[in-house]
Amino acid sequence: MQVFAASTSGWLTYGQTKVRCSIGKGGAKSAQEKREGDGASPFGVWPIRAILWREDRGPKPASGFEATAIQPHHGWCDAAEDTNYNRPITHPYPASAEHLWREDGLYNIIVVLGHNDDPVVPAMGSAIFMHCASEDYRPTEGCVALAEADLRELLKQAKPGDAVAFIA
Repeated sequence: MQVFAASTSGWLTYGQTKVRCSIGKGGAKSAQEKREGDGASPFGVWPIRAILWREDRGPKPASGFEATAIQPHHGWCDAAEDTNYNRPITHPYPASAEHLWREDGLYNIIVVLGHNDDPVVPAMGSAIFMHCASEDYRPTEGCVALAEADLRELLKQAKPGDAVAFIA
């Protein structure tokens, strides 16, 4: 298993590679302290579950994982009281849910991480992804973000069983 380690100092390392990253605007918290909407990245090691990408924004990422094309109606439920909390949904949706089809390019590629998914615990955090960073690497809502070119290069190395870690 390979672990891609994102640190609170703004760097992600794997093997001999070190690339700039951004993490949550709320810093990092233990998985037990993580709460929906706190903007914190959860400390821990989170398995890579899936790859999603905007087919209209670039080629399918080369990876040991299958990648699913994001469609305009795709979303992710962040309503802690909803039965689909921390799960993909289809818009329109009756509860609060993030839109995965974004114009800002941050979700051109999404790596779904296995935080709070086995089992899902209400209000303990949803939609913890690795995704594309903004040009200025502004903090995320709790995810880890890399330059799209760095993310594509990382995915070439990723294989089933690999994980992303949030570390101090």
